[in-house]
Amino acid sequence: MIKGVKVKKLTKHSDDRGFFAELVRDDENLLEHFGQASWSKSYPGVIKAFHYHEKQDDLWFFPTGHAQVVLYDLRDDSETKGETDVYFMGEDNPMLLLIPKGVAHGYRVLGETPLTIIYFTTTSYNPDQPDEKRIPWNDETIGFNWNTTFR
Repeated sequence: MIKGVKVKKLTKHSDDRGFFAELVRDDENLLEHFGQASWSKSYPGVIKAFHYHEKQDDLWFFPTGHAQVVLYDLRDDSETKGETDVYFMGEDNPMLLLIPKGVAHGYRVLGETPLTIIYFTTTSYNPDQPDEKRIPWNDETIGFNWNTTFR
């Protein structure tokens, strides 16, 4: 696991009315500071990758759909620099994923249904000075193969 990345498996409390689950609590220390909550939808087959931040951490949650999430550690001072992690997240595997600043991240929508992401950041988005550094989805340094492997 890339240093500083945290995973929180979610617990659903189900009954005949539906379910309830806690996402983020202030006593878990997942975010060092709350900046913003955002909501986005992506369609089947879409790859949104890669980008990273110099100032903010991200906390990702996919309530509907399925995602292949890829992380790549760009941090010079990290013992896991150059390592790649892959997570399969979504409605069938509910979890939160904390992505530290300096770790490139992206995802691919899996399956035939749209994917919804709700994410929290430690700083608010500033359109005049966006903390969004882009890397192509097929960057040779990262070298990630986005194709599904059939076994």
